[in-house]
Amino acid sequence: MKARHLKNSLPWISPLQYLSPSSSSAVPTPSPPPPPPPQPTPPPRYITHPEAARLISIQSDPQRALDLFNSLSHQPGFSHNHATLSALLLRLAKSGKFAAVDSLLKLIHRHHSCRLYEPPFLSLISLLSSRFSLHEKSLEIFLSLPSLLRVKPSPKAVSACLNLLVESGKVELVDKLLCHVKDWYKAGLNTCICNILIKHYSKMGQIEKAFELLEKMRRSSLNRTKPDLITYSTLMGVLCKEGRIKDAFKLFDEMIERDKIMPDHLTYNILLDGFCKQGQMDKAKLLFGFMRNNGCEPNMFNYSTLMNGFCKEGNVEEVHKVFDEMLRSGMKIDRVSYTTLIGCLCRNGFVNKGIELVVEMNEKGSRADVITYNFIIEGLCKEERISEALELIEKLSYEGVKPNVASYRIVMNCFIARREMERAVRFLGFMLQKGFRPHYNASNQLLVGLCDLERINDATFALNGLTGTGFAPEIVTWNRLVESKFTYYIISLYFTTHSYRSNDKKEIDKCENKSDLTYRTFNGPPSLFF
Repeated sequence: MKARHLKNSLPWISPLQYLSPSSSSAVPTPSPPPPPPPQPTPPPRYITHPEAARLISIQSDPQRALDLFNSLSHQPGFSHNHATLSALLLRLAKSGKFAAVDSLLKLIHRHHSCRLYEPPFLSLISLLSSRFSLHEKSLEIFLSLPSLLRVKPSPKAVSACLNLLVESGKVELVDKLLCHVKDWYKAGLNTCICNILIKHYSKMGQIEKAFELLEKMRRSSLNRTKPDLITYSTLMGVLCKEGRIKDAFKLFDEMIERDKIMPDHLTYNILLDGFCKQGQMDKAKLLFGFMRNNGCEPNMFNYSTLMNGFCKEGNVEEVHKVFDEMLRSGMKIDRVSYTTLIGCLCRNGFVNKGIELVVEMNEKGSRADVITYNFIIEGLCKEERISEALELIEKLSYEGVKPNVASYRIVMNCFIARREMERAVRFLGFMLQKGFRPHYNASNQLLVGLCDLERINDATFALNGLTGTGFAPEIVTWNRLVESKFTYYIISLYFTTHSYRSNDKKEIDKCENKSDLTYRTFNGPPSLFF
């Protein structure tokens, strides 16, 4: 009885209650944790001066560079220095914002007390002079350097600015700069500045003044003003250009004997080139040997100069000797040397040997360029192998070489010289399609030749094609055109496709005999008509 009583007193629990608990018996869901407190915003990263200068320099938009420059001023404890000011100056100058450059320079003059340095201003001066040809502005900035830098410009800066002005040919600006330089350096100019002045006098044709300055440099007691190798090389180069090779060689001897200055490869090359241009190849060979015997082993440029000299004489045998000597010396033959030999061979009737050398140079890694192939094209045309020349032009693109205007002109000149006018006209269409046109003389010869052969359609095509590129026949050619029995047809067709003056057309219509048409019919030179 007792057991039954206990059994009945326990509550009955359904097993389904564990599978699907009722809402009243479900375990309460814990509440989510509170959100973390907001983190304080980190202070903006401080941009240092070197980083600021870099950021200003890399901006492609000059306005963004200027905005960045201004925003940097708001950083606590930041003030612009030499690096940031220089970066902005160059960024504005490269973008052609010259008014902004002037404003910034005035700001630097008035307000900035930071120490400024010379190199960025030299870069600015070079940029304005070389890229934008603002030589007066460059000199103006250079002359303001003493107030900007609080020191006079260094001799290096003077040399850089003076050389820019000399190269530009601005004589009055050179004289203006020299007046200030003499005030800054009363003790005398250094060798570098004197060398630039010698170059200046030489370019102006004042060779006597150049030698007077050389004598002053020789008499100077200061080592920093003594002549050097550049001094002598510049003067020897001028003498050689004037054909005064004897005087140049005399100066060469004085340089060695008097001033104990030994020549280098460049100095030897100046004299070698002078002898070659004068056709004195025996003396060029002697100098070449002297060069080697005195411890200056010839380089690629010296060999190429000697080869060019023999090429101009048509001395293929000597060119081969120099080339073989280069090979024996263990020197790596470059494209220029190969091209020099190939050009000599092709001009003297050995085009097949030239072709073999092209194959050789390509195999050895000195890839032939369009200049090299033009020699081959010229040689083929001289041997009347025009079809091979045309095939070569067509194949060049597959060799990775793009034919230039000279490639096409060589073939055109050959057609005209051989009086193959029909092929010349067809080739003219091909040239014009490629965007090239013949030489002016060749174009006139083509038109005259077509008139002589009475090829009206070809003459019309050539005239229209050439004038479409801006060509205007010379007076002799024009007179030959108007004397042709087909003149009226050519001019009428030309008038239908080009603008013309109504008075000219009326004058043409008045002529009963079209052979009476002359150059004077058009009341002015052909350039006005075309």
